[in-house]
Amino acid sequence: MHSRRTSLCFLLVALGAASAALPQERIAGRAQIVDGDSFEVGSVGVRLFGVDAPEGRQRCTRSNGSSWQCGEAAADELRRLVGSREVACERRDSDDYGRIVAVCRVGNLDLGAAMVRAGLAVAYRRYSADYVAEEREARAARRGLWAGEFVRPEDYRRDERSAAREAEPRAAQNRRAPSASTPRRGGCYIKGNINGDGERIYHVPDSSSYRSTEIDESRGERWFCTESEALRAGWRAPRG
Repeated sequence: MHSRRTSLCFLLVALGAASAALPQERIAGRAQIVDGDSFEVGSVGVRLFGVDAPEGRQRCTRSNGSSWQCGEAAADELRRLVGSREVACERRDSDDYGRIVAVCRVGNLDLGAAMVRAGLAVAYRRYSADYVAEEREARAARRGLWAGEFVRPEDYRRDERSAAREAEPRAAQNRRAPSASTPRRGGCYIKGNINGDGERIYHVPDSSSYRSTEIDESRGERWFCTESEALRAGWRAPRG
């Protein structure tokens, strides 16, 4: 009998440990908006499932040929939709930045669907066809991005990475001799530093602190291919 109790206790402990190791399936709370398809709930990064919004610094073109900050507009729209209300998210996956990828709602409003319907995000067909109908609706009504011309966010990020690879030889000329600050990812030259106060700050090659900044990956510091990638991972640009 004692042996059975011991075995049962061991099993319960093992199951508890396994459950603790599983990714969080649901999360709810106040959201801090990062951009048009991502935000933070407490310390948890969340990426909306099935949609792709313009990057923070991305610009688009209106029908009259003028340029507008569609990335900022997308972030503002998501911020408006959420307001001060609590978001509830159901995890579908996780991404390379440690964020959960989730379907999120405010009340009964699906945030991904609302962003696509407003024309400020597109259906991310590579991963899901859930919001294709909303995209067609926005396109037919010429809402948001569809009122003019734009580069799909996925293509915009690809172009940013290509530009980063082309800039790498120039950046290398300005760097000191190879050391702990030599990029370990091909073409990724943006330094993701963590300062003494724990702040995550990224530096591009033409920033004043670039040459003096050393990257120690054992401390959680890292290299980025694009500024958008750094922002998504929780780093910010230097102030001033």
